[in-house]
Amino acid sequence: MNVNIRSVLLGAALPLALFLGYSFRPSPVATAYTYRQFSTIESVVPGGLGRSRVIISDAGDQEVGKDLLNFYSMVGINFKNIANNDRLIVETVNEWTGEGWELHTVTTGVQSGEKGGGIFITRYLFRKAL
Repeated sequence: MNVNIRSVLLGAALPLALFLGYSFRPSPVATAYTYRQFSTIESVVPGGLGRSRVIISDAGDQEVGKDLLNFYSMVGINFKNIANNDRLIVETVNEWTGEGWELHTVTTGVQSGEKGGGIFITRYLFRKAL
């Protein structure tokens, strides 16, 4: 039983190198982000009596609003208004992503009133690496 020292050392070197390579790697550093959000509040009050807006919180926490059109007019659902709102929302998303913001999360909700009215609210959370 003749053991070759060289082959034993080579056989032990590979697992040792793998262990040391993985053990002493620096931990990944989490990316820091800054966040920005806008919300859309779209009225579903019959007869066009509701109010619909885009609410934007800028860096100074000031409320900046853009008007949206109501889902309903006096004769029922107004699809042109919905299409106009969609266009304005997509323009805002495109503007912000063009400035380097990443759309991170979209959250939706519905509030319904007792008399058939209500609102749809959607929050668009963006982030940008610092």
